[in-house]
Amino acid sequence: MTTYKEFHKRSIEDRDGFWKEQSALIDWHKAPEQICDYSRPPFVKWFKGGETNLCYNAVDRHAAKRPDDKALIYISTETNEEVVYSFAQLQREVERMAAIYQDLGVKKGDRVLIYMPMIAEAAFAMLACARIGAIHSVVFGGFASGSLATRIDDAKPVLMVSSDAGMRNGKAVPYKHLVDEACNIAEFPPRNVLIIDRGLDKGFPKVEGRDVDYATLRAKHMDAQVPVTWVESSEPSYILYTSGTTGKPKGVQRDTGGYAVALAASMKHIFMGDAGETMFSTSDIGWVVGHSYIVYGPLLAGVATIMYEGTPLRPDAGVWWSIVEKYKVSVMFSAPTAVRVLKKQDPAFLKKYDLSSLKHLFLAGEPLDETSHEWIMSELGIPVIDNYWQTETGWPILAICRGVEDSKIKLGSPAFPVYGYDLRLFREDGSEAGANEKGIVGIVPPLPPGCLSTVWGQDERFVSTYFSTFADPVIYSSSDWGIRDDNGYYTILGRMDDVINVAGHRLGTREIEEAVQAHPAIAEVAVVGVADSLKGQMPMAFAVVKDAATVDTEEKRVALEKDVMKKVDSMLGAIARPGRVHFIAGLPKTRSGKLLRRSIQALAEGRDPGDLTTIEDPTALEQIRTVLGV
Repeated sequence: MTTYKEFHKRSIEDRDGFWKEQSALIDWHKAPEQICDYSRPPFVKWFKGGETNLCYNAVDRHAAKRPDDKALIYISTETNEEVVYSFAQLQREVERMAAIYQDLGVKKGDRVLIYMPMIAEAAFAMLACARIGAIHSVVFGGFASGSLATRIDDAKPVLMVSSDAGMRNGKAVPYKHLVDEACNIAEFPPRNVLIIDRGLDKGFPKVEGRDVDYATLRAKHMDAQVPVTWVESSEPSYILYTSGTTGKPKGVQRDTGGYAVALAASMKHIFMGDAGETMFSTSDIGWVVGHSYIVYGPLLAGVATIMYEGTPLRPDAGVWWSIVEKYKVSVMFSAPTAVRVLKKQDPAFLKKYDLSSLKHLFLAGEPLDETSHEWIMSELGIPVIDNYWQTETGWPILAICRGVEDSKIKLGSPAFPVYGYDLRLFREDGSEAGANEKGIVGIVPPLPPGCLSTVWGQDERFVSTYFSTFADPVIYSSSDWGIRDDNGYYTILGRMDDVINVAGHRLGTREIEEAVQAHPAIAEVAVVGVADSLKGQMPMAFAVVKDAATVDTEEKRVALEKDVMKKVDSMLGAIARPGRVHFIAGLPKTRSGKLLRRSIQALAEGRDPGDLTTIEDPTALEQIRTVLGV
């Protein structure tokens, strides 16, 4: 039996042989002529000369063999809708959408911008692009018109697909006025806007000659049959803009063949999803997890995927687990933030449902603290796999590959480098860091299949952003700090720009957060570095307590703040002690659960917190303003 160490070693030392084997997991219209073309570093072309199609691999080949098996399960706890599409039904809907695109003049290589809530039609829209060789660019439905306009101008789409509104916590969130504003601001607005009218925003404005109704065109193309367009492996499948960029957005460009192979292999070796099973990823299609593990990954593997519109707490904190029971979910993927939210709820919700179908839970998107990791694993009684990756890579960089070897889980650690990634830790001078020494997480190129092939329209930016941290050798820099223990387990310590320099000492905010959260009274915390005239920077903590009664008087608040600081002193030393620990009711997050650390830091330093249109609860920032007195 192959050990994981041997499996990983072969993926690095026999790159072509390894990936040729993995490429058999998808269907090719034309076999690749060359597995890895690295003749123009750091750019790489995978499966050169091969022709394939993402939609064919995700839908058609399964519809031919297992037409009645579940493919897409759409659930909205906002509108109380549930629709199950078989592979055959999904193929019909995708062909109808593809026929609409062609009716509107969309051709191979054209961009289609998708600005949608989490509804089934959003998946049809993505797959229809792949079907005809168009390039989709999904923009998270919570972005404001200005952010949408900058992405329009970068991608220059010929068509936008949107909806009248999304739904959040029982309230309609109108989209159409944001679409109109963005098109008015943009220099290169799309020729047409295809609108899925959900009936949530009565009387939304329509622009004559530009806006077209989805239901009308769908009725026209009910019997459409649209053959797949075979594309060369390296041709782009989509553009996805990284969040938090300033100025011109950075469009991560993904190829077709390499992405398909990487995802199919990850479903086998990492996520262990088998054809006929069901996977539930609680992300949004506006983010990379939604692309890879709501839409493409599961379907490539013949696994039914759940498209969920709702929150983890509506109608109650058992809603996700009720879905696991009803649809016999075997693979689940969520974020550490969601676990921390659920940790505050009645644990009875976890015991109420039959979760025996669930093989494992995967968590990614931010560092997972040991306390939350231990809690959810003990409550569910199944392996909870922390994994680490980026929008840029498209699939995990660090994880336990249980499909190869069932390695021991280390709490709070995303474990080992995934096959294909020649991952090392580097000091700032470019030399390699040793065990138990902080270093920058770097990947020796070529990047494996599935990673970004470039920045859309900006090859120079691809090189300068990702390959300029170290001059010799050329290394892909993740811009994250990490550390490796004696047993080879990695822990991510936070972004390079989240490292605080206190009087010449480098401190990762992640380490301080772990120490603060180790205090039994603390449920959740964010630590940011704040400019300090004496020490350069000082850590400042914003903590949510488990019981509000512990800070309901000034005396209690002061006592708990001192106690938390003692905890940090004991775990990291006085140098890491936060200048202040502020207690607030909730941390500001986006609707997808991402913590707005930079906005918190900006407020603490008296600066503009930036674009806050994606914030879930605006009162959280107001609380921070109050405790800071700004």
